[in-house]
Amino acid sequence: MYNKFFPHKRYRHTIDFLKEVIPSGSKILDLGISNPLSEIMTKEGYSVENTNGEDLDEDFSSVQQSDAEVVTAFEIFEHLVAPFNILKEIKATKIVVTVPLRLWFATAYRSKTDPWDRHYHEFEDWQFDWLLEKAGWDIVKTKKWTNPSRPPIAPRPILRHLIPRYYAVYAERKASK
Repeated sequence: MYNKFFPHKRYRHTIDFLKEVIPSGSKILDLGISNPLSEIMTKEGYSVENTNGEDLDEDFSSVQQSDAEVVTAFEIFEHLVAPFNILKEIKATKIVVTVPLRLWFATAYRSKTDPWDRHYHEFEDWQFDWLLEKAGWDIVKTKKWTNPSRPPIAPRPILRHLIPRYYAVYAERKASK
């Protein structure tokens, strides 16, 4: 089943984590345009609405106007110049996010052909935790996983088998004092 519905290992881990923390049937606003992962979430029983490709560094209307219970952001925040701003504006009380972790043996990703496909940030887990906490979120659960590949034996592919590349976080909005 996983090979057919989860073409990438990352999707399987992401959906498994989502199912651990958010019940099926929940209404989700998924940051980013419709994509294979949002389609998988729908097949898994979630009610998913996506944003429309607006610049989430400047346009917060999607999260301000949404009545979704949960906001998901899977590999989105590393593409934003200032993810703190949208994290502060989210009206939902729960978020589930994943980010690629900063790896000492690989530089941040930058597309040479697509000016929008760049990583302004690759976080260490503690940095992302601090960002969430400063934006008003309490971290409830986290998980990391590796991103092994099958290229020839070389230092970088071996390290990808050993060192976590992805970081998932489930957080809830801090209670008002």
